[in-house]
Amino acid sequence: MKGVILDCDSLGPRDLDLGPLLALPIDWTVYHETAPRQVGERIADADIVLTNKAPITALNLSQAPALKLISVLATGTNVIDLKAAAERGVAVCNGVKYSTGSVVQHVWALILALVTRLNDYQQAALDGTWQQSPFFCLLDFPVEELQGKVLGIVGAGDLGRAVAKVGEAFGMRVIYAALPGRDYSQNSETGQSELQRVEFKAFLRCADIVSLHCPLTAETDNLIAEAELALMKPSAILINTARGGIVNEAALKRALINNDIAGAGVDVLTSEPPRDGNLLLDRDIGNLIVTPHCAWVARQSRQRLVDQTVENLRAFLQGEPLPRAVL
Repeated sequence: MKGVILDCDSLGPRDLDLGPLLALPIDWTVYHETAPRQVGERIADADIVLTNKAPITALNLSQAPALKLISVLATGTNVIDLKAAAERGVAVCNGVKYSTGSVVQHVWALILALVTRLNDYQQAALDGTWQQSPFFCLLDFPVEELQGKVLGIVGAGDLGRAVAKVGEAFGMRVIYAALPGRDYSQNSETGQSELQRVEFKAFLRCADIVSLHCPLTAETDNLIAEAELALMKPSAILINTARGGIVNEAALKRALINNDIAGAGVDVLTSEPPRDGNLLLDRDIGNLIVTPHCAWVARQSRQRLVDQTVENLRAFLQGEPLPRAVL
């Protein structure tokens, strides 16, 4: 059984235990990284392929007649042509809930930095502003308490609910979005049809902080664009640690520059890495924090992902149902 790992270095493997993965009865070929143009050649004789962000297209699948399983080293499967995989009988599985702790703390790091104006106050301490103050403290940047504010969650899965739990500890009121065109009578995200949701436009008008925890699909592409940002409070903050395409970046930049919303924290962009630049990578947008898709990267999170992948592969090798099957 031949296996290929297309982009092993995307896991940051140096501080991980890959022993159980590499010890499986699979003849592994491990690539540090793989460009899209290299995928077809590299998986041509593989039975099993592991990929994080190296895309596997319908053409690539047609070039790999022996391929039986793709295990995605992530939760999102948008890098795989799932329709083509299904047509060719290629099973697809992924990792789930492995990065909850890491992402939740990153979400709250962004929220707290924005509401406390942490970056502004740090800069004031370093650039001499504090030293020139007639008082012991600085009051230059307004700080808001979270207690009593409304936390709006888009996506009521494991991540969204974990973020909400922290918000409740701060004394916030939590609401969940009802996305346009979605039937929530049987909630597949939570298994709880009784979860109360707020119609999307009313949700945006009400929330003081909007945090996105939904996958990027045809439904959620450009979910937050100019019209949606216009509905939000001028004091509202938007957090996106999900996928870049969920937020229209040009509209977000305009809203921030015009102070239509108070701030934003984003860990994801539409193209990653942003080799050709990005509208949001602009030092002049003072009320924006951008981080390089690192919300998930705590060592424990990455190790759980590897361990889940081992479980997926063991089940496959033993002819058992895949524990995290997508197809």
